[in-house]
Amino acid sequence: MNRYPHRPPRRKFLQLAASAPLFASQARIVVAAGYPQRPLTFVVPFGPGGNVDSVGRLMAAAMGPVLGQTIVVENRAGAGGSVGAAQVAQAAPDGYVLMVGSNGPLTVNPFVQAKLAYDPIKDFAPIALVGSVPHVLLANNDLPAKTVQEAAELSKKRFVGCASSGIGSATHLTLARFNAQTGARIEHVPFRGGNTLVPALIGGDVQLASMEFSTALPLHQSGRARILAVAGERRSPLAPDVPTFIESGVPGFTAQSYVGLLAPARVPADVLNKLEEAANAALDARELADKLRSLGLEVAPKEHRRSAGFAAFLQAEYERSGQAARIAGIQPE
Repeated sequence: MNRYPHRPPRRKFLQLAASAPLFASQARIVVAAGYPQRPLTFVVPFGPGGNVDSVGRLMAAAMGPVLGQTIVVENRAGAGGSVGAAQVAQAAPDGYVLMVGSNGPLTVNPFVQAKLAYDPIKDFAPIALVGSVPHVLLANNDLPAKTVQEAAELSKKRFVGCASSGIGSATHLTLARFNAQTGARIEHVPFRGGNTLVPALIGGDVQLASMEFSTALPLHQSGRARILAVAGERRSPLAPDVPTFIESGVPGFTAQSYVGLLAPARVPADVLNKLEEAANAALDARELADKLRSLGLEVAPKEHRRSAGFAAFLQAEYERSGQAARIAGIQPE
C-alpha cells in the first residue's frame, strides 16, 4: 500500500523518472518560432540571500545573453520551498517560467509534508543540474573526537548532540543515514536555520552540526569549529586538509544539497533542448564556474547537466531521502 497517496509508488516513480526527458514529446502546446521572444522568470522557492538564490541569480545572468532575453529572478518562499514549486508546476509549459530547484521541494518535502500542491516527479521536466554542495559534520572545538568514527564511538558512551536546520531537513536526513550506517547514537537537535545553530555549536550547547560545506568552511578556516569530514566523493580543494567520510571509514557515504533548473512538465522538446543547451553553455564558461565554486558549489558533471542525467540524479536522491526519512521515523505532517 502506498503510504503517501500524493506520490507514485516506487515502481511508478522509476518509470516516471526514466521518462522525464520524454515529457516534452507529450506537449499540448505549440512553441512560437524563435523562442524565447520575451523575458523569462526563474522562480527561487526560498528567500533572497541563500545558496539557491545566489545560484539562481548567477545562472540567470549567464543564461540571459545566451538566450538573447532578460531573465528575472522571483523569490517565492514558503513551506520549505513548496509554495514556489507549486507556482512553477501550475505555470504554462511554454518555457517562460522555470524553477531553481533543490532538495527541499523536490526530494525532501514529499517525505515530510503530507499535502503538496504538486507532484515532484510528474509536474516537472528536469533541464540541468547546476551543481551541489556536500554536507559536512562540523565539531565544536571542545569535542574530544577528531574523526567521524571517533564521534560515532563517543556517542555510544555519552550524549553527543548534533544540530541541523530542522526536522526533515536534508542535513537531518544525512545525520540519520550516518547513524544507521555507523551504529552511532548521535542525538538530533533541530534548529531553525543557521542564525541560531552556529552560536549554539560555538557555545557548546551542541557538540556537532550537520550542515552544508559552504556554511561550515568559514568556521573551519577561522578556527572557531572543525570540519571532521566532508560527504563528497573527493576532498574539496577549498579544504584539502579535510577527509571525506569514505576516507574516514564510512564506505560509499555521500550527501549533498543540490541546485538545478526545471520547467513545468509537458514543455515542448525544442524549448527543453534550447534551455538545456543554454544552461550548459553558461556552465562551460570559466567565469561562472569559478563564481559557483566560490560559493562552495561543485559544478555538476556533464552527464547530470542533461535532462536525462538530471532525472537519474533526482531518482537517486529521492530514493536516498525516502530511506533516510524511514530511518529517522519521520511521518509526513
